[in-house]
Amino acid sequence: MKNAGIIAKFLIRAVIVGLAAGFVIVWWKPSLLGVPAADAPKSAQPAGALAPRGVAAPAPTVVVDSFADAVARAAPAVVNVYTARVVTEQTQASPLAQLFGDYWPSYRRRVERSLGSGVIVDANGTIVTNQHVIAGADSIRVQLADGRVAEAKVVGQDTDTDLAVLRLSIGKLPVMPLGRSDTLRVGDIVLAIGNPYGLSQTVTQGIVSATGRGQLGLATFENFIQTDAAINPGNSGGALIDVRGELIGINTAVLNRAYGGPEGIGFAIPVNLVRGVVQQILEHGRVIRGWLGLAPQDLSNEQASALGIASGGGVTVVNILVKSPAYEAGVRPGDLITNLNGAPITSAQELVSRVATLKPGTVVKLAGRHGTQTFRYKFPIIERPTRKFQPQQ
Repeated sequence: MKNAGIIAKFLIRAVIVGLAAGFVIVWWKPSLLGVPAADAPKSAQPAGALAPRGVAAPAPTVVVDSFADAVARAAPAVVNVYTARVVTEQTQASPLAQLFGDYWPSYRRRVERSLGSGVIVDANGTIVTNQHVIAGADSIRVQLADGRVAEAKVVGQDTDTDLAVLRLSIGKLPVMPLGRSDTLRVGDIVLAIGNPYGLSQTVTQGIVSATGRGQLGLATFENFIQTDAAINPGNSGGALIDVRGELIGINTAVLNRAYGGPEGIGFAIPVNLVRGVVQQILEHGRVIRGWLGLAPQDLSNEQASALGIASGGGVTVVNILVKSPAYEAGVRPGDLITNLNGAPITSAQELVSRVATLKPGTVVKLAGRHGTQTFRYKFPIIERPTRKFQPQQ
Protein backbone atom coordinates (compact mmCIF):
# COMPACT_ATOMS: atom_id res chain seq x y z
CA MET A 1 0.00 0.00 0.00
CA LYS A 2 2.87 2.25 0.85
CA ASN A 3 4.39 1.72 -2.61
CA ALA A 4 1.04 2.39 -4.25
CA GLY A 5 0.83 5.80 -2.50
CA ILE A 6 4.30 6.72 -3.63
CA ILE A 7 3.46 5.81 -7.24
CA ALA A 8 0.23 7.86 -7.13
CA LYS A 9 2.08 10.94 -5.86
CA PHE A 10 4.69 10.53 -8.62
CA LEU A 11 2.00 10.28 -11.32
CA ILE A 12 0.18 13.39 -10.01
CA ARG A 13 3.42 15.39 -10.04
CA ALA A 14 4.22 14.19 -13.56
CA VAL A 15 0.77 15.25 -14.81
CA ILE A 16 1.11 18.70 -13.22
CA VAL A 17 4.54 19.21 -14.72
CA GLY A 18 3.31 18.04 -18.14
CA LEU A 19 0.32 20.40 -18.09
CA ALA A 20 2.55 23.32 -17.11
CA ALA A 21 4.97 22.54 -19.92
CA GLY A 22 2.12 22.20 -22.40
CA PHE A 23 0.66 25.55 -21.33
CA VAL A 24 4.01 27.27 -21.87
CA ILE A 25 4.46 25.67 -25.30
CA VAL A 26 0.94 26.59 -26.45
CA TRP A 27 1.33 30.16 -25.17
CA TRP A 28 4.57 30.49 -27.15
CA LYS A 29 3.28 28.62 -30.25
CA PRO A 30 -0.53 29.06 -30.37
CA SER A 31 -0.55 28.00 -34.03
CA LEU A 32 -0.15 24.41 -32.75
CA LEU A 33 -3.83 24.59 -31.77
CA GLY A 34 -4.90 25.96 -35.18
CA VAL A 35 -5.69 29.52 -34.01
CA PRO A 36 -3.91 32.81 -34.86
CA ALA A 37 -1.28 33.93 -32.40
CA ALA A 38 -2.92 37.23 -31.49
CA ASP A 39 -0.95 37.69 -28.31
CA ALA A 40 2.23 35.95 -29.40
CA PRO A 41 5.41 37.96 -29.89
CA LYS A 42 5.86 39.30 -33.41
CA SER A 43 8.93 37.14 -33.79
CA ALA A 44 6.65 34.10 -33.50
CA GLN A 45 4.58 35.25 -36.51
CA PRO A 46 6.66 35.09 -39.69
CA ALA A 47 5.98 37.90 -42.14
CA GLY A 48 3.71 36.91 -44.99
CA ALA A 49 2.51 33.76 -43.21
CA LEU A 50 -0.89 32.55 -44.39
CA ALA A 51 -3.77 32.22 -41.95
CA PRO A 52 -4.60 28.64 -40.96
CA ARG A 53 -7.29 26.91 -42.97
CA GLY A 54 -10.78 27.83 -41.75
CA VAL A 55 -9.61 31.03 -40.00
CA ALA A 56 -10.31 34.48 -41.54
CA ALA A 57 -7.23 36.50 -42.40
CA PRO A 58 -6.95 40.00 -40.86
CA ALA A 59 -8.48 42.80 -42.99
CA PRO A 60 -5.87 44.48 -45.21
CA THR A 61 -5.33 48.24 -45.21
CA VAL A 62 -7.50 49.63 -48.03
CA VAL A 63 -5.78 52.07 -50.39
CA VAL A 64 -7.98 54.02 -52.83
CA ASP A 65 -6.48 53.50 -56.25
CA SER A 66 -9.39 54.84 -58.33
CA PHE A 67 -11.98 57.62 -58.15
CA ALA A 68 -14.09 56.12 -60.92
CA ASP A 69 -17.10 55.56 -58.66
CA ALA A 70 -17.06 59.19 -57.46
CA VAL A 71 -16.80 60.46 -61.02
CA ALA A 72 -19.57 58.14 -62.20
CA ARG A 73 -21.83 59.52 -59.48
CA ALA A 74 -21.14 63.21 -60.12
CA ALA A 75 -20.11 63.64 -63.76
CA PRO A 76 -23.54 63.12 -65.40
CA ALA A 77 -24.78 66.29 -63.64
CA VAL A 78 -21.91 68.48 -64.95
CA VAL A 79 -22.82 70.29 -68.18
CA ASN A 80 -20.96 72.27 -70.82
CA VAL A 81 -22.17 75.86 -71.21
CA TYR A 82 -21.77 77.65 -74.55
CA THR A 83 -22.74 81.33 -74.82
CA ALA A 84 -22.96 83.79 -77.68
CA ARG A 85 -23.52 87.52 -77.84
CA VAL A 86 -23.71 89.93 -80.72
CA VAL A 87 -21.11 92.71 -80.58
CA THR A 88 -21.51 95.87 -82.65
CA GLU A 89 -18.35 97.83 -83.32
CA GLN A 90 -17.38 100.76 -85.50
CA THR A 91 -15.18 99.92 -88.45
CA GLN A 92 -11.88 101.66 -89.07
CA ALA A 93 -12.44 104.70 -91.28
CA SER A 94 -10.48 104.98 -94.53
CA PRO A 95 -7.84 107.74 -94.56
CA LEU A 96 -9.48 109.07 -97.75
CA ALA A 97 -12.77 109.62 -95.91
CA GLN A 98 -11.23 112.56 -94.03
CA LEU A 99 -10.82 114.42 -97.33
CA PHE A 100 -14.59 114.63 -97.69
CA GLY A 101 -15.28 116.17 -94.31
CA ASP A 102 -18.08 114.66 -92.27
CA TYR A 103 -19.04 111.14 -93.24
CA TRP A 104 -21.51 108.53 -92.04
CA PRO A 105 -19.63 106.02 -89.86
CA SER A 106 -20.00 102.36 -90.67
CA TYR A 107 -20.44 99.51 -88.20
CA ARG A 108 -20.15 95.79 -88.27
CA ARG A 109 -21.66 93.10 -86.10
CA ARG A 110 -19.92 89.95 -85.01
CA VAL A 111 -20.80 87.04 -82.74
CA GLU A 112 -18.58 86.62 -79.70
CA ARG A 113 -18.61 83.13 -78.22
CA SER A 114 -17.36 81.78 -74.91
CA LEU A 115 -17.51 78.52 -73.02
CA GLY A 116 -17.79 77.34 -69.46
CA SER A 117 -19.35 74.67 -67.27
CA GLY A 118 -22.34 74.26 -64.98
CA VAL A 119 -23.84 71.88 -62.42
CA ILE A 120 -27.42 70.55 -62.26
CA VAL A 121 -28.48 70.82 -58.60
CA ASP A 122 -32.13 69.70 -58.66
CA ALA A 123 -34.59 67.65 -60.68
CA ASN A 124 -36.35 70.82 -61.90
CA GLY A 125 -33.41 71.59 -64.18
CA THR A 126 -31.75 74.24 -61.98
CA ILE A 127 -28.16 74.80 -63.09
CA VAL A 128 -25.50 76.72 -61.16
CA THR A 129 -22.61 78.35 -62.99
CA ASN A 130 -20.41 81.43 -62.69
CA GLN A 131 -21.96 84.80 -63.45
CA HIS A 132 -18.99 85.76 -65.59
CA VAL A 133 -19.63 82.72 -67.80
CA ILE A 134 -23.05 83.99 -68.95
CA ALA A 135 -22.63 87.76 -68.48
CA GLY A 136 -24.05 89.69 -71.44
CA ALA A 137 -24.97 86.52 -73.35
CA ASP A 138 -27.73 86.71 -75.94
CA SER A 139 -28.05 82.94 -76.08
CA ILE A 140 -26.98 80.12 -73.75
CA ARG A 141 -26.71 76.55 -74.96
CA VAL A 142 -26.15 73.64 -72.58
CA GLN A 143 -24.80 70.21 -73.47
CA LEU A 144 -25.30 67.31 -71.09
CA ALA A 145 -22.83 64.50 -70.53
CA ASP A 146 -25.17 62.13 -72.39
CA GLY A 147 -24.99 64.34 -75.50
CA ARG A 148 -28.34 66.12 -75.24
CA VAL A 149 -28.29 69.83 -76.12
CA ALA A 150 -30.84 72.52 -75.22
CA GLU A 151 -31.22 76.24 -74.69
CA ALA A 152 -31.10 77.44 -71.07
CA LYS A 153 -32.86 80.43 -69.55
CA VAL A 154 -31.35 82.75 -66.93
CA VAL A 155 -33.27 82.73 -63.63
CA GLY A 156 -31.02 85.15 -61.75
CA GLN A 157 -27.49 86.43 -61.27
CA ASP A 158 -25.45 87.51 -58.28
CA THR A 159 -22.38 89.53 -59.22
CA ASP A 160 -21.31 89.82 -55.56
CA THR A 161 -20.49 86.09 -55.44
CA ASP A 162 -20.03 85.51 -59.21
CA LEU A 163 -22.87 82.97 -59.30
CA ALA A 164 -25.74 82.58 -61.76
CA VAL A 165 -28.75 80.27 -61.86
CA LEU A 166 -30.06 78.83 -65.14
CA ARG A 167 -33.13 76.73 -65.91
CA LEU A 168 -33.13 73.82 -68.33
CA SER A 169 -36.25 72.01 -69.59
CA ILE A 170 -35.26 68.85 -71.38
CA GLY A 171 -36.96 65.95 -69.60
CA LYS A 172 -35.43 63.75 -66.93
CA LEU A 173 -32.10 65.07 -65.70
CA PRO A 174 -29.23 63.77 -63.55
CA VAL A 175 -28.77 65.67 -60.28
CA MET A 176 -25.52 66.40 -58.48
CA PRO A 177 -25.49 65.19 -54.83
CA LEU A 178 -24.58 68.13 -52.59
CA GLY A 179 -21.99 67.75 -49.88
CA ARG A 180 -20.71 70.13 -47.18
CA SER A 181 -17.86 72.58 -47.41
CA ASP A 182 -17.66 73.50 -43.73
CA THR A 183 -16.08 70.14 -42.86
CA LEU A 184 -13.31 70.33 -45.46
CA ARG A 185 -9.76 69.98 -44.22
CA VAL A 186 -6.51 70.97 -45.84
CA GLY A 187 -5.18 67.84 -47.52
CA ASP A 188 -8.57 66.37 -48.47
CA ILE A 189 -8.60 64.89 -51.97
CA VAL A 190 -10.81 66.73 -54.48
CA LEU A 191 -11.70 66.33 -58.16
CA ALA A 192 -12.52 69.12 -60.63
CA ILE A 193 -14.95 68.33 -63.47
CA GLY A 194 -15.56 70.74 -66.33
CA ASN A 195 -15.15 71.69 -69.98
CA PRO A 196 -11.58 73.02 -70.32
CA TYR A 197 -10.69 74.51 -73.71
CA GLY A 198 -13.88 73.04 -75.17
CA LEU A 199 -12.52 69.49 -74.82
CA SER A 200 -15.84 68.37 -73.31
CA GLN A 201 -16.01 66.76 -69.91
CA THR A 202 -12.61 66.40 -68.23
CA VAL A 203 -11.62 65.35 -64.70
CA THR A 204 -8.54 66.52 -62.78
CA GLN A 205 -7.43 65.58 -59.28
CA GLY A 206 -5.74 67.43 -56.43
CA ILE A 207 -6.13 68.33 -52.78
CA VAL A 208 -7.62 71.16 -50.73
CA SER A 209 -4.70 73.56 -50.34
CA ALA A 210 -6.51 76.07 -48.10
CA THR A 211 -9.97 77.22 -47.07
CA GLY A 212 -11.46 80.64 -46.33
CA ARG A 213 -9.38 82.49 -48.92
CA GLY A 214 -10.46 86.12 -49.34
CA GLN A 215 -9.36 89.59 -50.42
CA LEU A 216 -8.37 88.31 -53.86
CA GLY A 217 -10.40 90.90 -55.76
CA LEU A 218 -12.43 88.23 -57.56
CA ALA A 219 -15.81 89.02 -55.96
CA THR A 220 -17.39 91.18 -53.26
CA PHE A 221 -17.92 88.24 -50.92
CA GLU A 222 -15.00 85.83 -50.93
CA ASN A 223 -14.57 82.65 -48.93
CA PHE A 224 -12.84 80.47 -51.49
CA ILE A 225 -11.60 76.91 -51.36
CA GLN A 226 -8.05 76.85 -52.72
CA THR A 227 -7.03 73.72 -54.62
CA ASP A 228 -4.26 72.48 -56.87
CA ALA A 229 -6.65 70.43 -59.02
CA ALA A 230 -6.12 71.78 -62.53
CA ILE A 231 -8.66 74.49 -63.44
CA ASN A 232 -8.35 75.86 -66.98
CA PRO A 233 -10.38 78.17 -69.25
CA GLY A 234 -13.76 76.48 -69.66
CA ASN A 235 -13.69 74.93 -66.18
CA SER A 236 -15.40 78.01 -64.69
CA GLY A 237 -18.78 77.07 -63.26
CA GLY A 238 -17.87 73.38 -63.09
CA ALA A 239 -17.90 71.06 -60.10
CA LEU A 240 -15.36 70.52 -57.36
CA ILE A 241 -16.28 67.20 -55.72
CA ASP A 242 -14.97 65.04 -52.90
CA VAL A 243 -14.05 61.34 -53.06
CA ARG A 244 -17.70 60.40 -52.40
CA GLY A 245 -18.77 62.20 -55.56
CA GLU A 246 -20.55 65.03 -53.70
CA LEU A 247 -20.39 68.70 -54.71
CA ILE A 248 -18.27 70.81 -52.38
CA GLY A 249 -17.63 73.86 -54.58
CA ILE A 250 -18.08 75.66 -57.90
CA ASN A 251 -14.78 76.18 -59.73
CA THR A 252 -14.29 79.88 -60.40
CA ALA A 253 -10.78 81.15 -61.11
CA VAL A 254 -7.03 80.65 -61.05
CA LEU A 255 -4.24 83.07 -60.31
CA ASN A 256 -2.81 84.77 -63.38
CA ARG A 257 -0.43 82.41 -65.13
CA ALA A 258 0.93 84.95 -67.60
CA TYR A 259 4.67 85.55 -67.72
CA GLY A 260 5.57 82.50 -65.68
CA GLY A 261 2.96 83.03 -62.97
CA PRO A 262 2.03 80.44 -60.34
CA GLU A 263 0.71 77.01 -61.24
CA GLY A 264 -1.70 74.86 -59.28
CA ILE A 265 -3.52 77.66 -57.46
CA GLY A 266 -7.23 77.59 -58.25
CA PHE A 267 -10.30 78.73 -56.35
CA ALA A 268 -13.82 77.40 -55.89
CA ILE A 269 -16.92 78.90 -54.24
CA PRO A 270 -17.89 76.65 -51.28
CA VAL A 271 -21.15 74.76 -51.69
CA ASN A 272 -22.56 76.09 -48.41
CA LEU A 273 -22.44 79.61 -49.89
CA VAL A 274 -23.84 78.33 -53.20
CA ARG A 275 -26.86 76.81 -51.42
CA GLY A 276 -27.89 80.13 -49.88
CA VAL A 277 -27.46 82.11 -53.09
CA VAL A 278 -29.43 79.61 -55.18
CA GLN A 279 -32.26 79.46 -52.65
CA GLN A 280 -32.66 83.24 -52.57
CA ILE A 281 -32.53 83.58 -56.35
CA LEU A 282 -35.18 80.89 -56.75
CA GLU A 283 -37.40 82.53 -54.09
CA HIS A 284 -36.84 86.23 -54.79
CA GLY A 285 -35.08 86.47 -58.13
CA ARG A 286 -32.14 88.09 -56.36
CA VAL A 287 -30.05 87.79 -53.20
CA ILE A 288 -31.28 90.01 -50.36
CA ARG A 289 -28.47 91.31 -48.14
CA GLY A 290 -28.07 93.97 -45.50
CA TRP A 291 -26.12 97.18 -46.22
CA LEU A 292 -24.93 100.13 -44.13
CA GLY A 293 -25.27 102.52 -47.06
CA LEU A 294 -21.57 103.38 -47.06
CA ALA A 295 -18.32 102.31 -48.71
CA PRO A 296 -15.56 101.22 -46.27
CA GLN A 297 -11.85 100.95 -47.00
CA ASP A 298 -8.98 99.27 -45.17
CA LEU A 299 -6.57 101.49 -43.30
CA SER A 300 -3.07 101.75 -44.70
CA ASN A 301 -0.13 101.47 -42.30
CA GLU A 302 0.47 105.19 -42.72
CA GLN A 303 -3.15 106.06 -41.86
CA ALA A 304 -3.12 103.77 -38.85
CA SER A 305 0.12 105.33 -37.62
CA ALA A 306 -1.29 108.85 -38.06
CA LEU A 307 -4.39 107.91 -36.07
CA GLY A 308 -2.32 106.28 -33.38
CA ILE A 309 -3.90 102.84 -33.70
CA ALA A 310 -2.62 99.41 -34.61
CA SER A 311 -2.89 98.24 -38.22
CA GLY A 312 -6.18 96.38 -38.66
CA GLY A 313 -7.80 98.37 -35.89
CA GLY A 314 -10.69 99.64 -38.02
CA VAL A 315 -11.79 100.87 -41.45
CA THR A 316 -12.44 104.32 -42.90
CA VAL A 317 -15.59 105.55 -44.63
CA VAL A 318 -14.72 106.74 -48.14
CA ASN A 319 -18.26 107.36 -49.38
CA ILE A 320 -21.81 107.30 -48.03
CA LEU A 321 -25.32 107.34 -49.43
CA VAL A 322 -26.97 110.65 -48.59
CA LYS A 323 -30.29 110.25 -46.75
CA SER A 324 -29.39 106.71 -45.76
CA PRO A 325 -30.00 105.71 -42.11
CA ALA A 326 -26.23 105.75 -41.51
CA TYR A 327 -25.94 109.30 -42.88
CA GLU A 328 -28.92 110.49 -40.87
CA ALA A 329 -27.41 108.90 -37.74
CA GLY A 330 -24.28 111.03 -38.22
CA VAL A 331 -21.76 108.88 -40.11
CA ARG A 332 -19.64 110.92 -42.53
CA PRO A 333 -16.82 110.28 -45.04
CA GLY A 334 -13.48 110.10 -43.26
CA ASP A 335 -14.94 108.52 -40.11
CA LEU A 336 -13.15 105.56 -38.57
CA ILE A 337 -15.33 102.51 -37.82
CA THR A 338 -13.87 100.22 -35.19
CA ASN A 339 -16.80 98.19 -33.84
CA LEU A 340 -20.05 96.61 -35.05
CA ASN A 341 -22.55 95.21 -32.56
CA GLY A 342 -19.93 94.93 -29.85
CA ALA A 343 -17.33 93.11 -31.97
CA PRO A 344 -14.18 94.75 -33.40
CA ILE A 345 -13.81 95.39 -37.14
CA THR A 346 -10.42 94.59 -38.70
CA SER A 347 -11.09 94.93 -42.44
CA ALA A 348 -13.56 96.38 -44.93
CA GLN A 349 -14.26 92.87 -46.24
CA GLU A 350 -15.20 91.72 -42.75
CA LEU A 351 -17.54 94.68 -42.19
CA VAL A 352 -19.33 94.21 -45.52
CA SER A 353 -19.66 90.43 -45.05
CA ARG A 354 -21.02 90.66 -41.51
CA VAL A 355 -23.62 93.25 -42.42
CA ALA A 356 -24.63 91.28 -45.53
CA THR A 357 -25.75 88.35 -43.36
CA LEU A 358 -28.31 90.57 -41.59
CA LYS A 359 -31.81 91.23 -42.89
CA PRO A 360 -32.63 94.75 -44.11
CA GLY A 361 -34.29 96.66 -41.28
CA THR A 362 -32.11 95.09 -38.58
CA VAL A 363 -30.90 97.71 -36.09
CA VAL A 364 -27.12 97.72 -35.66
CA LYS A 365 -24.75 99.47 -33.26
CA LEU A 366 -21.81 101.20 -34.90
CA ALA A 367 -18.87 102.61 -32.96
CA GLY A 368 -15.80 104.55 -34.06
CA ARG A 369 -14.14 107.95 -34.22
CA HIS A 370 -14.99 111.20 -35.94
CA GLY A 371 -11.69 113.06 -35.87
CA THR A 372 -10.59 112.92 -32.25
CA GLN A 373 -14.07 112.30 -30.88
CA THR A 374 -15.60 108.87 -30.42
CA PHE A 375 -19.14 108.05 -31.54
CA ARG A 376 -21.75 105.35 -31.00
CA TYR A 377 -24.67 105.24 -33.43
CA LYS A 378 -27.69 102.98 -33.62
CA PHE A 379 -29.71 102.74 -36.84
CA PRO A 380 -31.46 100.20 -39.15
CA ILE A 381 -29.56 98.82 -42.12
CA ILE A 382 -31.00 98.86 -45.64
CA GLU A 383 -30.99 96.39 -48.52
CA ARG A 384 -27.78 96.16 -50.48
CA PRO A 385 -28.43 97.41 -54.03
CA THR A 386 -28.04 94.86 -56.79
CA ARG A 387 -28.11 95.17 -60.55
CA LYS A 388 -31.66 94.85 -61.76
CA PHE A 389 -32.17 91.74 -63.80
CA GLN A 390 -35.20 90.66 -65.80
CA PRO A 391 -35.46 86.85 -66.02
CA GLN A 392 -35.83 85.42 -69.52
CA GLN A 393 -39.30 84.21 -70.40
